[in-house]
Amino acid sequence: MDVLVFGKGLVLGVAIAAPLGPIGALCINRTLERGFWAGVAGGLGTAIADGVYALLAAAGFTALGTFLGWIELPLQIFGGLFLIYLGIRGLRPPAPVSAASIQARGLLSTTMATFLLTIANPATILSFAAIFAGLGLAAGQDGAAGILLVAGVFLGSLGWWFFLSGVVSILRKRLPDGFSAAVGRVSAVILIVFGFVALFHAALALIR
Repeated sequence: MDVLVFGKGLVLGVAIAAPLGPIGALCINRTLERGFWAGVAGGLGTAIADGVYALLAAAGFTALGTFLGWIELPLQIFGGLFLIYLGIRGLRPPAPVSAASIQARGLLSTTMATFLLTIANPATILSFAAIFAGLGLAAGQDGAAGILLVAGVFLGSLGWWFFLSGVVSILRKRLPDGFSAAVGRVSAVILIVFGFVALFHAALALIR
């Protein structure tokens, strides 16, 4: 069961990180200008921020585990619908994206800058809370499972940035036209599948 929790976190981390927004564009530019590790450093800041928000959401669910057990089904339904909403929104044609602007030059300062840019959006924790609920992780998880979940989110997000920086450094040019849209669609489909799985489990619970 713990392995399944970690796997969900891993896939979720990739799905959240993959859509290429301003931070993604920044990491691509850093890779082109300064090499593979510069791109990874930018992605690391975002992965740490994702891990922090996942940790806050998981800690909240663990602390309120008994109470949340009573409303687990409505939470799962809401979370499933929210996942589907995020997925449908991700299927829309992407708008032109400008790279985030930072003054950092070194690897550590780049990581800190992208961490602060990502953590500056407190609404992210609400998204993680809804997603965790949709995945059936709102209640009944012990501390060890919560840690595995957060580790999965962090490693999934970081793994994506390693992959993206690696592809860009190998190609040594901007990504092919349509790459961003294709990645966004795959990420959106993953979220929609998670959403329907959540609703399916909720429906099973209702008819038992």
